[in-house]
Amino acid sequence: MEVNRKDRTFLITGGGGYLGFRLACALLKTSSNVVLLDVRPPSQELPEGIIFMRADIRNYTQVEKAVRGVNCVFHIASYGMSGREQLNRKLIEEVNVQGTENILRACVAHGVPRLVYTSTYNVVFGGQEIKDGDESLPYLPLHLHPDHYSRTKSIAEMQVLKANGSPLNNSAGVLQTCALRPAGIYGPGEERHLPRIVSYIENGIFRFVYGDPDSLVEFVHVDNLVSAHMLAAEALTEKRQHCAAGQPYFISDGRPVNNFEFFRPLVEGLGYSFPTLRLPISLIYLFAFLTEMVHHIVGRIYNFQPLLTRTEVYKTGVTHYFSMRKAREELGYEPKPYDLEDVVQWFRGRGHGKKRIQSSSDERVN
Repeated sequence: MEVNRKDRTFLITGGGGYLGFRLACALLKTSSNVVLLDVRPPSQELPEGIIFMRADIRNYTQVEKAVRGVNCVFHIASYGMSGREQLNRKLIEEVNVQGTENILRACVAHGVPRLVYTSTYNVVFGGQEIKDGDESLPYLPLHLHPDHYSRTKSIAEMQVLKANGSPLNNSAGVLQTCALRPAGIYGPGEERHLPRIVSYIENGIFRFVYGDPDSLVEFVHVDNLVSAHMLAAEALTEKRQHCAAGQPYFISDGRPVNNFEFFRPLVEGLGYSFPTLRLPISLIYLFAFLTEMVHHIVGRIYNFQPLLTRTEVYKTGVTHYFSMRKAREELGYEPKPYDLEDVVQWFRGRGHGKKRIQSSSDERVN
């Protein structure tokens, strides 16, 4: 179906996903022109004013069709972040690198002046300890990345920032780009990590924690990340003197926390006991490595979900957190405080968690 391009303003790649849809709903409050581009539609009903376009960023013709008349692209689409997806190197390469090349090429060809790229902490992190790091940190050398997702996201971010200042076709302007590097995303309805964690809890797999109990990582609530995207798009405008152009920004809630302690309210809120057994991270890393080897051998026959990948072990068990100073000063980013209570209620509202035991006064006396 042909859509009306006249009023199109914002395009969100990966718009069928959790962050993309949440961003679209926030943009809808300030503009009636939002288009979601994805290979699958959102699971939620589309509000009036949001258009869905089924397209694959690996297909340049489809991308070119989507960007016409757009003022700003939020390039969120990616593949291979976690679980067994991390082991599909071919698809990761096609989506994260070739797809980004298509987006950039189409933006230049059709005069799109702004692009905000959703990157990742992992462009600088590969298992080494980082405390209060900032954007002056160099990219992790590509051959040191423990997974192909992080490697390709790093390549794509470099492409995006290098494209900043590219002359636009049929326009006197240039393409202004920036990159956001978010921590692990959480919030009610998150579709990737939280359901997997809850399934481990409910199936009795979450019986241990690992790593140093003093290790610290970061998370970002989806609404804080949405705010950062909108601020970044605004900071690419002439009104803000294009202050974000060519720049990367770390984005989180700004509250480093032990990974397992962060999830304690979810575990206990669903009625389960938090594990007391702590294992060395080296043992878990070895287990993840062996699991990946098994998947490599049998994955074509049985594409099972690994309990953990090596990258996930590093991301959850090794200290790495970053300063929000640059995002605060240049974007005006101020993360709001959130906790997991709304996440717990979201899962409980869908039948998850142990049933609450009634008090003895409510029980029937025989």
